[in-house]
Amino acid sequence: MRFGTHSIVATAVLSVALAAYSTGAVAQALAGKVSSAEEGAMEGVLISAKRAGATVTITVVSDKEGRYAFPAAKLEPGRHSIRIRAVGYDLEGPGAVDITAQPAALDLRLKRTSDLAAQLSNGEWMASVPGTDAQKGQLLNCVGCHTLERVVRSQYDADTFTKTILPRMQGYVNQSIPQHPQLRKAERLMEERGDQRVQVYRSTAEYLATINRGPAQKWSYELKTLPRPSGRATRVVYTEYDLPRETISPHDVIVDSEGIAWYSSFGEQNLGRLDPKTGEVTEFPIDVHKPGFPTGLLGLRADRAGNLWLGNMYQATILKFDRKTTKFTTWKLPPERNIDAAQVNMVSPQAMHVDGKVWTQNNGFAGVHRLDVATGKIETWEPFKSAPKGEPHNIYDVIPDSQNNVWFTDFRWRHIGRIDAKTGEVKMFEIPAAAKVVAPRRGMMDAKDRLWFAQYRGDKIAMLDTRTGEFKGWTISPRWSSPYDVVIDRNEEAWTGSMITDQVTRLDTRTGQSVDYLLPRTTNIRRVFVDDSTTPVTFWVGSNHGASIVKLEPLD
Repeated sequence: MRFGTHSIVATAVLSVALAAYSTGAVAQALAGKVSSAEEGAMEGVLISAKRAGATVTITVVSDKEGRYAFPAAKLEPGRHSIRIRAVGYDLEGPGAVDITAQPAALDLRLKRTSDLAAQLSNGEWMASVPGTDAQKGQLLNCVGCHTLERVVRSQYDADTFTKTILPRMQGYVNQSIPQHPQLRKAERLMEERGDQRVQVYRSTAEYLATINRGPAQKWSYELKTLPRPSGRATRVVYTEYDLPRETISPHDVIVDSEGIAWYSSFGEQNLGRLDPKTGEVTEFPIDVHKPGFPTGLLGLRADRAGNLWLGNMYQATILKFDRKTTKFTTWKLPPERNIDAAQVNMVSPQAMHVDGKVWTQNNGFAGVHRLDVATGKIETWEPFKSAPKGEPHNIYDVIPDSQNNVWFTDFRWRHIGRIDAKTGEVKMFEIPAAAKVVAPRRGMMDAKDRLWFAQYRGDKIAMLDTRTGEFKGWTISPRWSSPYDVVIDRNEEAWTGSMITDQVTRLDTRTGQSVDYLLPRTTNIRRVFVDDSTTPVTFWVGSNHGASIVKLEPLD
């Protein structure tokens, strides 16, 4: 859903274009058939075309007869490179084609790959490696920063993992990527290490040493793959916009009333702006407020006026960006709350028009803050301050309802909390689940005051009716899909993205039927966004490990 008004003209044009394409009536720039010696015609192969020197890649998917087609409006004239995604297969020969005013034809022949491991998604590695759920669950701590391929291709033994690798990995903050690693503050790291932590390392190390290649340079298990897209999952067009540097991690992506995409840069002090019409990217630099601490932004949300609000993480700062003046306003946490571990990730201004107050959270001590914008005063709640010692809690997201009461997710447990905006009273709601920890993560509040959220370790999306206190949940396949966020569109369809499988799931909440769209290349999905002003709706997500922004246009 866009924030602000809708573009009626753009909606009408897109609606007509997509309707024509779905019936085969739209003009085509490039079409052909995909096949292999093993399968003949191949359904569910992703075919990507990128013009030489361009920053935009267009991707379509082959149908059950192996046929694919690029709409003429999507490809500009020029030499285009062609790549495919079909796990287990490579493109036979270099792929390239010249696009002119006349439709081009190009049949694609695929061959079995000689390096299947290089093509597996994190989800396919999770399916392949042996182990209990508890053992495999540890791997979810790795995928936020890098792929599991790095782990399973290694040759380290348990001692090396224990003494060197795991302590070093623990030293990096969660917004690190291989191209831009950032260390935690030394004081914080020292607190986290001790006899108990070493024992945790050892258990994990012994497991990792059983699933990597080791000195024998081979795996002791079969590599498993997920099915290719089929049916409705092939009726889609992707547009991927490259960002200027590989160190840019677009964590949150939202689209404004003018069709401009904005993103928070997870590891850098920049708010980004992408014009989808031109592919032009503009960055707005943000001052460093805590020198020596890790940089980067997480949550990006808009208020009713269209101003953008961000959480500046370890910089412990709340940010507001005025799109008209392109100026930032900042609020720092009060000194007693601005500890070394302070981490302001989510800032939620969606209902600030009610009372002029904005909610945020603090990952440093499981706290919730409320900012009075007019006075700058910041109040603090610690809902778990009296919890038993050693019981872990992590307030991940804060989501206001229509009265600006705030609802929060506890990522380390199985609860949703509520803080009454008028009385300050805290109330907890327990998520129905067989497991003790389901890890509710990001979500949204809809117009009916229903809270939608993803269960990262529960492979589900769920809805809490805040007026009745009743929960409802839907399972997201496959196992270890690990959804990060969820958004409900105008059609009562829920959209989520897997951090593990590179899949976007579209779920009809009325029927329970779902479609899984495979993204064109390996990525790491975080915040998801749906533009409700188009017909069909348009899905946006940042490729957090791919330095790009992806637009998904379903054709039905």
